[in-house]
Amino acid sequence: MKYKQIKPKKIYEEVAEALHEAIHNGQLKPGDKLNSVEQLAGNFQVGRSAIREALSALKAMGLIEMRQGEGTYVRQFDAENLTFPLSTAMLMNKEDVKNLLEVRKIIEVGATAVAASKRSAENLEQMKAALEQMKISYGNEELGEKYDMEFHLALAAASQNSLLTNLLLHVSDLMQETMKETRRLWLFSKSTTTEKLYEEHVEIYQAVLEQNGEKARKAMLSHLNNVEDILQKYFEETDMPLD
Repeated sequence: MKYKQIKPKKIYEEVAEALHEAIHNGQLKPGDKLNSVEQLAGNFQVGRSAIREALSALKAMGLIEMRQGEGTYVRQFDAENLTFPLSTAMLMNKEDVKNLLEVRKIIEVGATAVAASKRSAENLEQMKAALEQMKISYGNEELGEKYDMEFHLALAAASQNSLLTNLLLHVSDLMQETMKETRRLWLFSKSTTTEKLYEEHVEIYQAVLEQNGEKARKAMLSHLNNVEDILQKYFEETDMPLD
């Protein structure tokens, strides 16, 4: 019998799971202040970088909040969210995020250029409908994330390449989770707004509508570069540079 190999967990994942469990079982309650990074590092007997990555993961999951000059606190939460998997925690590791963004650039930038020359009227309607819903859903984060993803999948379908579409569908869950977190970081960024995110999608759509492959490619690349910039700023604020 051939057994599946068990991969060891990364240190920050174990820390994140331990803190997650403490919140889950009530040891840490909403409003409780966590120990400092230095104190947690000593308690867990790990490096401070592992603590910062674990805290970033829990923050992305909405379990804690970092208050400037005050510290880190457990947020109010719904019981149904306590079983949320740590997929987000894995994605919020700086190397994993960097690698996934590279994959997105390779796939989506090329797919957008192809879509510009092959898109059908139905494809355009699907993208336009997603854009309209994105605009209507200003202020509703969950709906905004949903239609953001629908736009990207409609764009992939416009390439008329079944292999490419299937590839994107296979990684859509991972992409959607990442887009959810990057979009949330975008919305909370001091230098960007929901409108800016919407406008970048409109630029991509307009280029595809005009069947301008080079313009479409550049618009998508610019969009993904901006997402990467937001993540870079986020990691710098938490002392976790992306590169």
